[in-house]
Amino acid sequence: MRHNKKFNHLSRTKAHRDALLANMTIALILRKRIFTTLAKAKALRVYAEPLINRAKNDTMANRRLVFSYLQNKEAVTELFREVAQKIADRPGGYTRILKTGNRLGDNAKTCFIELVDYNENMLKEKSAKKTTRTRRSRKSAAAPVEEAPVAETPAAEASAE
Repeated sequence: MRHNKKFNHLSRTKAHRDALLANMTIALILRKRIFTTLAKAKALRVYAEPLINRAKNDTMANRRLVFSYLQNKEAVTELFREVAQKIADRPGGYTRILKTGNRLGDNAKTCFIELVDYNENMLKEKSAKKTTRTRRSRKSAAAPVEEAPVAETPAAEASAE
């Protein structure tokens, strides 16, 4: 039975799993996107999002708590300076997982996990939405369209006289 087993152990001991997730969180904060397996990405999201949420409130206690998990000064500084500014108004969901297919060697499901506010391509698509068009029947398309008369320019009127 699997009573009280709510997270993926990733076939590792607790110390190994904590080290793996801490290193992946550091890489995610510094690089903004990492390529990994789907199981590791889902485990990383559960580990990293509460730490990212701590960065919204920049206090010494929060910095020390995040540093106790990550053990990397550069990552903590980056998290509390640049990342915290971008996520200040976001209520949650700081990471996005995009599946990329299966790995050739062992057929493992692969994906990349990224910080949501750092993907410029998705931000552009969100801001510039296309206008929706309605479908028209063929009859209305076949109907002749009358064009408005084109006003002549003063130069064309002078040459006509």
